[in-house]
Amino acid sequence: MSTDTRPTSPSASALPTAAYVPRRTHRSEFVTLRGLRHHLMHWGPPPSPSDTRPLLVMVHGWMDVGASFQFMVDALREERPMVAMDWRGFGLTDNTPGDAYWFPDYLGDLDALLDHLSPGAPVDLLGHSMGGNVVMTYAGVRPQRIRRLVNLEGFGLPETIPEMAPARLADWLDELKTPQSLKSYESVEGVAHRLMKTNPRVPADKAAWLAQHWSRQGEDGHWHILGDAVHKRTNPVLYRRAEALACWSRIQAPTLWVEGSETDMTQWWGNRYPREDFETRLSVVPKLDRVTLQKAGHMLHHDQPEALAREVESFLG
Repeated sequence: MSTDTRPTSPSASALPTAAYVPRRTHRSEFVTLRGLRHHLMHWGPPPSPSDTRPLLVMVHGWMDVGASFQFMVDALREERPMVAMDWRGFGLTDNTPGDAYWFPDYLGDLDALLDHLSPGAPVDLLGHSMGGNVVMTYAGVRPQRIRRLVNLEGFGLPETIPEMAPARLADWLDELKTPQSLKSYESVEGVAHRLMKTNPRVPADKAAWLAQHWSRQGEDGHWHILGDAVHKRTNPVLYRRAEALACWSRIQAPTLWVEGSETDMTQWWGNRYPREDFETRLSVVPKLDRVTLQKAGHMLHHDQPEALAREVESFLG
């Protein structure tokens, strides 16, 4: 992995004087999936019986929103029907009832989404980070529903062992007794600065635009992140590598793996997830193409949307 040489956090003067203007405007739709109201963003022409192009369905990562794909969508050359969904507990989609989020629910929501959007035809499916993990599992479980698959840095998680279960469950039980919260901001500009501090590669105009979709002003006048704070709790369910690989190995769709040249896996997991382990996992995917985007990190659809759009469009055909 390359050494991360990102610039320091931006100053107030880094905010743009000119606003980002999307090349393609979206249409919002709210649809009830499995009892929760989900927010969808549509771009391009509405699907029609005479249009034989597959629908491109995009799903975002943890603590992100569907609007995050706007910059890649704007960089695509071809007009085609596209949709991005806010996962449960993110963006404008309802929070899950109760006090926990379970990975199989994302699969259930995605299955219901495809029933709603394209019940009779396969789709092209793209996922980033957590969304990349979801689409890889889904494509192995429902291979007939996917024509082509794109995974943007959905690495999976470090292997866990049964001996970890008691401590993990104890942590979860303790955290259930503690209310979770996310930091709020006095202005939408403060949210934009947060986005640029987390990822200094994102241009200021794009951060300012995304901040308006990543947060909402509350009755207290502050801007609140559109994510359920419950996501911060420890996941009590162990990650079983063998189960993930059993799904990945059953993927039938041609698959494109995309990562950024500046991504460093150790920033999340230290030495608990060696690169060699990931390469072994990726090797089980039957039909795999790989691309590395230069000058891009984990948020590669923010860092290099034009380069990403070229690769995705070429792969989808």
